Amino acid sequence: MTIKVGDKLPEATFRIWKDGKGADMTVSELTKGKKVALFAVPGAFTPTCSVKHLPGFKQKAAEFRAKGVDTIACVSVNDVWVMDAWGRDQQVGEDIAMLADGNGAFTKAVGMDKELGIMGMRSLRYSMIVEDGVVKQLNLEEPGKFEVSSADYMLGQL
Repeated sequence: MTIKVGDKLPEATFRIWKDGKGADMTVSELTKGKKVALFAVPGAFTPTCSVKHLPGFKQKAAEFRAKGVDTIACVSVNDVWVMDAWGRDQQVGEDIAMLADGNGAFTKAVGMDKELGIMGMRSLRYSMIVEDGVVKQLNLEEPGKFEVSSADYMLGQL
């Protein structure tokens, strides 16, 4: 079942790169008492994700913060080393939390998983505004599209 507006995010554990090594971050730690702009991509270093999706959030990070967003988070079904390398390559610094959902537990729990043949199980492209763990806005892209999960679209929802 796909998550919907008004639902509380399911508990799951991401891996993040912190202090030179992998560390755990739970959904609760990410969202408790915070407004989070979360977006998910099918894969790190893939064309649309690297040329449009992640860079858009990096470029608009100050605008998100000005609209009350505490954390911008990028989720992908990749391991923590790939997410760290991608974040460094894209120079996201502290602007975006790069969340590795290595086994896809979070992605499956929110119903956004898709089997992509030789790429294996990946996430659909989507974005959501989450306040204190509750989904306030949810934007699921049509296959092959990049519109409603963009930074600009989300800024219009805040």
